[in-house]
Amino acid sequence: MSLILCIETGTDVCSVALARGGRLVSLREEAGRDHARKVALFADELFREAGISPRGLDAVAVGRGPGSYTGLRIGTSFAKGLCYALDVPLLAVDSLAAMAVIACDDREAGLFRSAQWESALLCPMIDARRMEVYAEVFDTSLESRSEVAAEVVTSGSFGRFIRPEGEFFVFGSGAAKTVGVLPAEGVRFIDVRPSARGLCRLAQARLDAGQVEDTAYFEPAYLKDFVVTAGRKKLF
Repeated sequence: MSLILCIETGTDVCSVALARGGRLVSLREEAGRDHARKVALFADELFREAGISPRGLDAVAVGRGPGSYTGLRIGTSFAKGLCYALDVPLLAVDSLAAMAVIACDDREAGLFRSAQWESALLCPMIDARRMEVYAEVFDTSLESRSEVAAEVVTSGSFGRFIRPEGEFFVFGSGAAKTVGVLPAEGVRFIDVRPSARGLCRLAQARLDAGQVEDTAYFEPAYLKDFVVTAGRKKLF
């Protein structure tokens, strides 16, 4: 069975997982801003814990975004470096789809309940600037029902998906922006956060299908250009 290192650094959570055959073996993750140091540290800890050498990897998977420009660059650069050093393929997994996988797994594990799961919709959100979120809508079979977009949250957002009698599950690092803005009826908030554990199954499927990236030319899905802001400290 394939051994894949999965990396998700597109939000304030630095998350690294080791998967075998699409199943989670072990996980390290922590919120903060020190992704550049933590991603390598976490990977080393996972290898030591599993008693394997990095050369035992069959592939490296990275969350392709959308998300933080800096965070995505860190995860992608680390993943590319490993792929070059180990001569293994690079896999890219949509970060929003990975969160939808986590929601499905958590529901199966009984971490939350749904009265109408077959007709429910899942809306993972990643925090963007101001009142914006990166979002995509999925059904519970993980089929996408909308385009990935940077959405300015208003009371009318996702109106074609929210039904008073239905279940529209909202979660992720951007979900807090919608509290009190989206209609109360039909919308449910659940505690699902970006994590490399959501990449495991999707990464294995991509490897099995031969859907690997060109390591040299792969770029994450930023959705927005990087914005440079002036520092608050005066140098002179």
